[in-house]
Parts: sequence; structure tokens; C-alpha cells
Amino acid sequence: QVQLVESGGGLVQAGGSLRLSCVASGSIFSINAMGWYRQAPGKQREWVAGITRSGRTAYAGSVKGRFIISRDNAGNTMYLQMSSLKDEDAAVYYCKASVYGEDYWGQGTQVTVSS
Repeated sequence: QVQLVESGGGLVQAGGSLRLSCVASGSIFSINAMGWYRQAPGKQREWVAGITRSGRTAYAGSVKGRFIISRDNAGNTMYLQMSSLKDEDAAVYYCKASVYGEDYWGQGTQVTVSS
């Protein structure tokens, strides 16, 4: 089992930056890939970015060039560096860990963007 705890959300002005963190605990050695998702009010949860065990990254088109996903060397903390934030980036951000076909989710952290 894997437990995930996100942090770093908050209120930021449009054009500003924010860094989210996701700390994993439990069977972290079994994590194949991790990712960030977000869900805005009235919308479906959407994938934002992902990173594999080997460090390969991928981004949704809407955030490419503005967000950077990374993991620490120990592999138990994942980050999402968000820059040039826009109104449409406001959402609850969730981290997900994939473990041999099972997915684990954190509780989410709120990002609010003021224009």
C-alpha cells in the first residue's frame, strides 16, 4: 500500500508560481509511475503531468512549458513546479501513484489563481 500527501497549494496571482509536493510513504519501492491530476469545480478530473520510475516525464498540452514535474532521488517525494499560472489552472491538484495496476491517490491540495 502507498499513502500520498500533497502540500503547497494556496492563493497565487495570475502569472505567479507555486510548487506542489507529494510525499509518498508505505511501499514506495513498488511505485512504477506517479502523476499529477487536477479537478476544477464542475469539471472532470484531468491529467496534468506524469513521471516514470526512470524519470521520463510527460505533460498535458495545456501546461507544457509552464509546469515541471520532478521526483527526489529517494523517490518518495514528487514535485510540480508551476509557473505563469493562469485562471484556468485553478483547481484541486491530486497526486497519483501507480503500483502494478493499482492506483493510489492523495487527498488533494487547492490552488487558487487570482487575476
